[in-house]
Amino acid sequence: MEEKDNVVAEKKHAREEKHEANPDVKETQDIKLFGKYDFNVELKDPGLARVISIKPVLMPKSGGKTSQQRLARGKVNIVERLITHLMVPGHKGKKHLRSSKLASGRFYTAFTVVDESFDRIQKEGKSPIQVLIKAVENSAPKEEVMSLLISGQRIAKQVDTSPMRRLDLALRWIAQGTFQLSFSGKKASDALHDILIGAANNQDSVFPISKKIDTERQADSSR
Repeated sequence: MEEKDNVVAEKKHAREEKHEANPDVKETQDIKLFGKYDFNVELKDPGLARVISIKPVLMPKSGGKTSQQRLARGKVNIVERLITHLMVPGHKGKKHLRSSKLASGRFYTAFTVVDESFDRIQKEGKSPIQVLIKAVENSAPKEEVMSLLISGQRIAKQVDTSPMRRLDLALRWIAQGTFQLSFSGKKASDALHDILIGAANNQDSVFPISKKIDTERQADSSR
């Protein structure tokens, strides 16, 4: 038993020496999104901190590894989640205002839209990922309305929104706002840029912020 413990201790010591002598080629803090954008961001909303993944990655594409895991969406990088929402532009609630089949599965198309919009944000002297995080924090509703069946009557009741749903709604509204602007004639990357900047600045005129205000107003009236 003592010999086994000694062997384990020697192997552990050898691994530690190897790690010190040969550090990783790239530390996680040196990894940049698309090789251009830093992940040095700050999360100010404590409710969203545990469901927003900002783990540094070069290419945000997990290949659906967590799709069969319950509530594993919080492990997926926030930029990848934005890209996947942009791949279903016509989806709104349970209806399709426009067909999504032309964009579904076209990861590279959505990736290009995000990359071009991020590049424009960086040229303005801002951190694209920080702008995205701020836009999500400002667009995520804290409460909403649900319908309860009480004594045969449907009554609207205010409920608190879970962190995961807050993130889902914020990303959905950002994608829908981008789709609406691009459908009116604006380039998709420019539309995403305007939505992110407007939401990060908490402007009431942009779609995600207006939807959040409307949702919370309905919840406040249903208390």
